[in-house]
Amino acid sequence: MDQMSFSEAEFQYKKRKTRREKFLERMDALIPWGKLEQRIAPFYPKGKGGRPPYPLAVMLKVHCMQLFYNLSDPAMEDALYEIESMRRFAGLKLSGPLPDETTILNFRRLLENNELCEVIFQTINQHLSEKGMFLREGTIVDASIIDAPSSTKNNTGQRDPEMHQTKKGNQWYFGMKMHIGVDDVSGAIHSLETTPANHHDITQGGQLLHGDESRVWGDSGYTGIEKREEHKDRKVDWFIAMKRGKRSALSKDSREEANEQKKAGIRAFVEHPFRYIKQVFHYGKVRYRGQKKNRDRLYLLAGFSNLLITEKYLAV
Repeated sequence: MDQMSFSEAEFQYKKRKTRREKFLERMDALIPWGKLEQRIAPFYPKGKGGRPPYPLAVMLKVHCMQLFYNLSDPAMEDALYEIESMRRFAGLKLSGPLPDETTILNFRRLLENNELCEVIFQTINQHLSEKGMFLREGTIVDASIIDAPSSTKNNTGQRDPEMHQTKKGNQWYFGMKMHIGVDDVSGAIHSLETTPANHHDITQGGQLLHGDESRVWGDSGYTGIEKREEHKDRKVDWFIAMKRGKRSALSKDSREEANEQKKAGIRAFVEHPFRYIKQVFHYGKVRYRGQKKNRDRLYLLAGFSNLLITEKYLAV
């Protein structure tokens, strides 16, 4: 039996749990670790000769913590040395070896190079589907801008060519757009796409529908979506918000205004995943150059968000 260090002993007998401990325990209970490990295991190194790799379960949990707190590779390594609750979550001890920043980087690249981030997202959704979380009768579509650095003070002297600027209201933004399709009952994300920020929301509508819907909800940015060629044979009821100028002319007591309020109440579900991704997981600004790495990151954050959104139903 390994001897307990002083820091581990002090941690074990402290008087209360921190918010980080409570959150990690919550995520540990929600994430289907066994199913995720099965999907990653065929690509994980077996350690034939040389130093054996860390167990897959350990590296997967380290990677998840890195995403929970939006940490860089060096910051994640430092956190493992400094924070006992994070070591316990990953199944590590301060007295034993801890993954360094290169090992953490290599695991992330393993997921990216083998297209495993989207696989993990789909595996989480399949896990939720088996528990009845996706009813597949209606979809809410929406998009949100993820900011990118607009400065040219870098090695290339240029902005990221895969990002773009766009104007929203009276303000200019530079970055990318995250487009999502959300189940209109559970509020969980079932589809995700990314584009430069200047791409119109309506262009990605077809990529966000799974095909089994009987109804689709969207804001006024999707006006006319039913007339597009890719939707001409789609048999759904379209509930698209009225444009602001047209709605302002309605009487507050009119049936049309009551219908718009009902649409807005349903569409509000789509804001919950954006809140988790941007505020809980702190991903309001891109961490990498290019679309792919950021899209891979968003797939994982979308999966985590789905678990948190459906947590109350899973408990029942």
